[in-house]
Amino acid sequence: MSFNKFELLNYLEDFLTDNRKEGFLRVLKNRTKHFTIAMEDVYQLHNTSAVMRSCEVFGVQELNVIEQKFGKRIDSEIAMGAQKWVDVNRFNTIQSCIDAKRAEGYQIIATTPHNDSCLLHEFDISKRSAIFFGTEKNGLSEEVMNQADGFIKIPMVGYTESLNISVSAAIIIQDITNRLRQSNINWQLTEDEILEKRLDWTRKSIKDIDFIERKFYETI
Repeated sequence: MSFNKFELLNYLEDFLTDNRKEGFLRVLKNRTKHFTIAMEDVYQLHNTSAVMRSCEVFGVQELNVIEQKFGKRIDSEIAMGAQKWVDVNRFNTIQSCIDAKRAEGYQIIATTPHNDSCLLHEFDISKRSAIFFGTEKNGLSEEVMNQADGFIKIPMVGYTESLNISVSAAIIIQDITNRLRQSNINWQLTEDEILEKRLDWTRKSIKDIDFIERKFYETI
């Protein structure tokens, strides 16, 4: 006997409180895939985890991690649970990440203090964009810079010419998502995407989920 995802969701949601279910709907209303964040070979683990936390706080659903040189794991103390709510896509090479994001309809945007960079407040938020961040010491690779469709820089008025990557990411993500929500752009998740995340988050919220799902399948 067949079933649809709504039936499974309705069954599993009986194991959640009303507050939990309402919380999922409230948060998902503000989630977006209009922007996605990509991190290139960030060596310091806490920066990857902190950027994930910024994605979660400001409603960016996907984080792309390129592991061409350094393996990654998520620092749960710094991510503060964000790894449960943000989708992490892992790539072995820079090119595979660029190709995947282009195939999904994103333009490639490099964050850099480059002279031709667009100031953050002038950045056109109307296009779906994959925002790339580079390593702590060297910034983005030439591979990303040469293939970028555009550049962003944060205006600075002091002597220091750069910010920590996690700070830069937080500033940029907050700015572009805030402007996005004040716009008429269709930035929200689709109904299918919301259903998928409700199922995902519900599963992650239930103890003994494998046992409970087996019980559901036995009833159909």
